[in-house]
Amino acid sequence: MSNIPTKARVVIVGGGVIGCSVAYHLAKKGWTDIVLLERKQLTSGTTWHAAGLIAQLRATKNMTKLAKYSQELYGTLEAETGVATGFKRNGSITVALTEERKEEIYRQAAMARAFGVEVNEISNERVLELYPHINLEGIKAAVHLPLDGQGDPGNIALALAKGAKQRGALIKERTKVTGFVKEGPKVTGVEWQSDDGAEIGTIECDMIVNCGGMWGREVGKMAGTSVPLQACEHFYIVTENIDGMTQLPVLRVPDEYAYYKEDAGKILLGAFEPEAKPWAVNGIPENFEFDQLPEDFDHFEPILEMAVDRVPLLAEAGIHTFFNGPESFTPDDAYHLGLAPEMENVWVAAGFNSIGIQSAGGAGMALAEWMDAGEKPFDLGDVDISRMQPFQSNAQYLKERSKETLGLLFKDHFPFKQKETARGVRRSPVHHHLLERGAVMGEFSGWERANWIAEPGQKAEYQYSWKRQNFFANVAKEHRAIRENVGMYDMSSFGKIRVEGKDATAFMNYIGGGQYDVPVGKIVYTQFLNQTGGIEADVTVTRLSETAYLVVTPAATRLADQTWMRRNQGNFNVVITDVTAGEAVLAVMGPNSRKLLEMVTPNDFSNAVNPFGTAQEIELGMGLARVHRVTYVGELGWEVYVSSDMAGHAFETLWQAGESMDLKLCGMHMMDTARIEKGYRHFGHDITCEDHVIDAGLGFAVKTDKPDFIGRGAVLDRKESGPQSRMLQFKLADSEPLLYHNEPILRDGEVVGYLTSGAYGHHLGAAIGLGYVPCAGEKPAELLASQFEIDVMGTRVKAEASLKPLYDPTSARVKA
Repeated sequence: MSNIPTKARVVIVGGGVIGCSVAYHLAKKGWTDIVLLERKQLTSGTTWHAAGLIAQLRATKNMTKLAKYSQELYGTLEAETGVATGFKRNGSITVALTEERKEEIYRQAAMARAFGVEVNEISNERVLELYPHINLEGIKAAVHLPLDGQGDPGNIALALAKGAKQRGALIKERTKVTGFVKEGPKVTGVEWQSDDGAEIGTIECDMIVNCGGMWGREVGKMAGTSVPLQACEHFYIVTENIDGMTQLPVLRVPDEYAYYKEDAGKILLGAFEPEAKPWAVNGIPENFEFDQLPEDFDHFEPILEMAVDRVPLLAEAGIHTFFNGPESFTPDDAYHLGLAPEMENVWVAAGFNSIGIQSAGGAGMALAEWMDAGEKPFDLGDVDISRMQPFQSNAQYLKERSKETLGLLFKDHFPFKQKETARGVRRSPVHHHLLERGAVMGEFSGWERANWIAEPGQKAEYQYSWKRQNFFANVAKEHRAIRENVGMYDMSSFGKIRVEGKDATAFMNYIGGGQYDVPVGKIVYTQFLNQTGGIEADVTVTRLSETAYLVVTPAATRLADQTWMRRNQGNFNVVITDVTAGEAVLAVMGPNSRKLLEMVTPNDFSNAVNPFGTAQEIELGMGLARVHRVTYVGELGWEVYVSSDMAGHAFETLWQAGESMDLKLCGMHMMDTARIEKGYRHFGHDITCEDHVIDAGLGFAVKTDKPDFIGRGAVLDRKESGPQSRMLQFKLADSEPLLYHNEPILRDGEVVGYLTSGAYGHHLGAAIGLGYVPCAGEKPAELLASQFEIDVMGTRVKAEASLKPLYDPTSARVKA
């Protein structure tokens, strides 16, 4: 008879490296009654054939923190469990074959310094010393990370599993999860069946964790959740033993889509080719276990040809193994972690995009902390499962998108780079109007959005670069129109959440830091805070009636924000509804915006009737609309909300009237350049759940004189102690360099932080950045008396620092 219990605190589904890591870290937290169920054998899905590269540097500070933690953990597991992980710090080298790639890796090196990762830009001579087998032809730059490493993927997973078992977790192999018992928004039981079909049972549980790897989407569906991922074929070859081969660093040549790993006297050559092959789109074979996929030498041959030229000894070494195995990839190349938005007790850790080994230790730790405390340990927005839109689980969408996402790991990571596959799914009601006028679309959470407007005769497409891209002058003109005349852009993709019910005001006053007991028509800029004073959401709230509010959120966080609101609803009598698709939004901004609106409507837009921070219902052309006098670009302006059926008419009416005053159609890139001049924060970059609202400079939006609200205590404490850091705005003294984000901030010669966002200030005439600088116990004047520089690609550039907005610090233009 089986020893599987009938009750457990948590059931983990899947015994790959991430499932084992979650079990290990929960057990380390002191959790008991942990059960891990694996359909076949531990590691038999994708873990067993992983390359085992364990790098430290990721695209953001917190993802880097998790990767560094993985390394430290794998270095200690053998002593703890007796299972050898094969972990060694042999370093890594990345080489650039183009000037653009050179800038990318040098910018990454600067970012690494800001994140505390040891890194060196090295000469070709040094590359040859570290990797004697390389052909240096065409190499323009190289970066060395001496503490990067590699390990044995299977044994890392088995060591984690043993560590979990030593602390009381039960790990059961050859036990397939066949379904879930659900009651409302909770899974209350896990149905299982033994591999031979002889036994079945149900485990009553408090929660589950979907660590299903490439089965994650299927497991998610059974649990009533969306987990968008798709398996792709991933290729590598392993040579025969090479005489005299000694330990080498991992070598990455992204311009040739290749990586090289020395292991036990052999070389493994792997690839992230530009167009991948989705696998098992219609379902993974039932009996899959430690399986290889059919060879496809034609697919791999172009990579091999370049590799033989780059590392010539490959031509003489025989091929011992030509391997093709599946790996799961997500729509945005970031893994899925966290509490699934559709359910209250279904956690997810899946879709690791071929970086599962380097991620598993940190991801398991972060998820265990989150599950234990009930709040994220730090900002995990990059990987939080709630960033995904429900439609992204569509099989056809995943098939198309996954062809691209595997290759993106090694493609140039240009600023503003847009996905090319699986496009056109979500469109604004004025989409065709924008295209007809030269709009160049980007994709964001599935939305097609006009990012910039091409001039007549100009090719309406991106030409990517780390330097000024082909739209730079276009955005400058759009920016000038907003600052000097009037521009219009489409904001329909922004999330709109309606909160309605007899407790609407009390509910809003509990979940948000602002005061929402305001007259109908009043707009409140506000934040939703967590218990530590961190910012969960950055929104505007408009009172539509005595019992209804409209919460406007960034497009990417609508689902996360609505989920957060719902989870904090308690006994408040309210209904929370996504109404995003019901209304289009056209932003009319600039000093002449009032004049334009007065041409198309009889309504009054004066400060007496429609002051800043208020909304009013209006007639527009032959239809109706509602205008909100707010701005994200720092100018006089209105956001025009119009029902989707009248949006085309509203656009045509405004456009025709605007022709006489040179109305300029604008895009999202302009909005970003204008907001950064005004110092407006960008959620997800400048403000996150781990950034205290006081440190972020947004204390003015929090009203502590109202009854208890989430985070009130933490706000009062920080007001008492003073900020630990301050958000500063920086303007480069040199007008040439460009800023994006993550560039190191130097204060009096020492790295003290990094830019959370950056863009070119076309009106101010230089690149502008925002970033936090530690300042506990300091007065603002002491902070600003320092000398500041920004590290741009290894070059220190002097910067002017300011606590007030560098553009229109008194907001006189906004309130004109």
